[in-house]
Amino acid sequence: MYIPPAFREDDPAILRELMRGTGLANLVTATADGPIATPLPLVLAADEGEQGVLYGHLAKANMQWKTPVIGEALALFMGPDAYVTPSWYAAKAEHGKVVPTWNYVAVHAYGPIEFFEDETRLLAVVKRVTELHEGPRTTPWQVSDAPEAYIKSQLRGIVGLRLPITRLEGKRKMSQNRSAADRIGVAEGLADSDKATDRLVAGLIPTMD
Repeated sequence: MYIPPAFREDDPAILRELMRGTGLANLVTATADGPIATPLPLVLAADEGEQGVLYGHLAKANMQWKTPVIGEALALFMGPDAYVTPSWYAAKAEHGKVVPTWNYVAVHAYGPIEFFEDETRLLAVVKRVTELHEGPRTTPWQVSDAPEAYIKSQLRGIVGLRLPITRLEGKRKMSQNRSAADRIGVAEGLADSDKATDRLVAGLIPTMD
């Protein structure tokens, strides 16, 4: 990922928070037949390894886990994003030398990937994913709410994955390369949007120097 210095995010705590805040990641592996990508919910175990370990599962019918991987796997986490019109820049009225862009947050996690079918490990991963997303609910659904035989049958249709992170790249592109007046204009423009994601991005833009 190309990361200009102004947009680089290296703080491990912030990177972990960004990964946890992404509901769906993309798992990419390089193979002799070309790259393969699968959208997956991934769970970060930050206390494992030097930079954490990602866990998840995919359908057993998905050929990605059966296809030999070349090098490391890549997990792509995309955070909030929004289109930025040059009409919001103060610089537009001054000299007109402005163009559209896109603000976004992204984290790339690299590491060797392991796929597994062991039922005990699979069940642990399914519980991790479930607890992460059900936890905030008033009445969380638990894996144990379903009949044990049914859960066992479901486990036979999936494969687990473990990805120890060896390298992290973080990018937070939030108009940091623009003047304070331009950043304020972008933040105000996005805050007035009907889109919830635009309003979320508005709150991430630094408006003070």
